[in-house]
Amino acid sequence: MRALLPLLSVGRGWRVGAAARPPRRVMSLYRTEELGHPRSQDYRLFFKHVAGHYISPFHDIPLKADCKEEHDIPRKKARNDEYKNLFNMVVEIPRWTNAKMEIATEEPLNPIKQDIKNGKLRYTPNIFPHKGYIWNYGALPQTWEDPHLRDKSTDCCGDNDPIDVCEIGSKVLSRGDVVHVKILGTLALIDQSETDWKIIAINVNDPEAEKFHDIDDVKKFKPGYLEATLNWFRLYKVPDGKPENKFAFNGEFKNKAFALEVINSAHERWKEMVMKKCDKGAISCVNVHICDSPFHCTMEEARSLVESVPTPSMNKESNAEEVWHFLPN
Repeated sequence: MRALLPLLSVGRGWRVGAAARPPRRVMSLYRTEELGHPRSQDYRLFFKHVAGHYISPFHDIPLKADCKEEHDIPRKKARNDEYKNLFNMVVEIPRWTNAKMEIATEEPLNPIKQDIKNGKLRYTPNIFPHKGYIWNYGALPQTWEDPHLRDKSTDCCGDNDPIDVCEIGSKVLSRGDVVHVKILGTLALIDQSETDWKIIAINVNDPEAEKFHDIDDVKKFKPGYLEATLNWFRLYKVPDGKPENKFAFNGEFKNKAFALEVINSAHERWKEMVMKKCDKGAISCVNVHICDSPFHCTMEEARSLVESVPTPSMNKESNAEEVWHFLPN
């Protein structure tokens, strides 16, 4: 039986029993559980539904922030035509941090782990004058950039990952947060001849969210941010001895309508993958909520998968820490 130590994640976090009372928050549908030491190769951040069972953040969290499924979570009022453009984002890397965290696409239930390069934990270098990632960085669940499908607009195949998201709001989010975002636009990075879309979005609960509806609003209300984003992606691999990255469309940011087409296409490819209608390669499609998927597993099987995960750096019985994520009122 794991010793689960609840952690209320608000700002820097509130532990059960803390002397100060945390601000009132509305609980999300998801929470996380850490296994292993942070900054170690065996660290894993697993996701759980609020009902208590383990899930995959890649496959079981819906792409759309569906008001029917998430009706108990209030969000700031959006314009009517924007409700259909609200998406779930899984936060992998909080702003201003350097550890290269990512959804482990090839592991069952796809926990978040730190990327490893040449046998060492990967940290993204600072790109002057910035510290770490300059946005909250994460992924759109239930999307897949198919490495076997050539993108008509970039003439390159996908990078075999969920679509990346750069969340530009004013708040620093936490690893494992699942937030509702408005899509504003996209940038097409070409990484080693693969298409690696970077979606520009903003947390719908951000204090500034009501001002942002399309990519031109980023230029208007955050002047220089898109230029800094382009420069960051161009240079972030140079300190490792690699050449500057290239972009489709000469580095032009495409608008919301274009970005939504990219997302919808990646969602359709994900559907084919999780239904075993295409070559998924080494990706693990184990899921709990997609009942007609050939990769579906029961809640009990999902728990067994997590319990079988080795944590060599520390006894797992004393190293499970549960994190509760909250959405602001």
